[in-house]
Amino acid sequence: MAETEFSAAAAGGGLAAALRTHGVTRTFPRGHALFTEGDLGERVFMIETGWVTLRSAGPQGEEMILALRGPGEVVGEMSAFDGSPRTATALAVDEVQAVVAPAKSVAAALAQDVDAANDFARILVARLRESDRQRVEFTVLDTLARVARRLLDLADRFGQPTPDGIKVELPLSQEELASWCGASREATVKALRTLREVGGITTGRRVVTLHDREALERHARVG
Repeated sequence: MAETEFSAAAAGGGLAAALRTHGVTRTFPRGHALFTEGDLGERVFMIETGWVTLRSAGPQGEEMILALRGPGEVVGEMSAFDGSPRTATALAVDEVQAVVAPAKSVAAALAQDVDAANDFARILVARLRESDRQRVEFTVLDTLARVARRLLDLADRFGQPTPDGIKVELPLSQEELASWCGASREATVKALRTLREVGGITTGRRVVTLHDREALERHARVG
């Protein structure tokens, strides 16, 4: 159902190595913006620990969560490609440690290192697929299906196998999860309750455990 996000850090070499060579590790406290919508794209970030949401202002000025990034993932990568202003704000959900590298240095490394360039291309493809997938979801899926898909996606990207199922850290409030799903808080709470009632998940503070993946996949389908 959900496709696994490419992780630069997990790849070990290529782009991760280039970022560590040209960058420095910085710590960002909870609530701190790594970059802000409209900023010039001068730096690329690779998350080592913690979580980052990508947010943008909606047509009525409301804040929308576009994506959630976690350990091993890269944010601000487009700045190494075109240097255009940021299209979203990257906000630390909790304390975040990230490797921060100048976009120009990363761009130079991409031009010289085939492995780094291939890693970068995989990230761009993953972002394109993610964007296409979300457009379809918002058009044809109800809230239950969207929530199920978000949980499956997080399980594929960050899930930890346990005797009880796949444990996934979920560092978002119910309001934030609702925003990420493009739904109301009430509809999102109802969807989580439904998934609990069918035995698909259990929820705790900042954690969701997937017990029955097939149940979530059934609810994640169109119709």
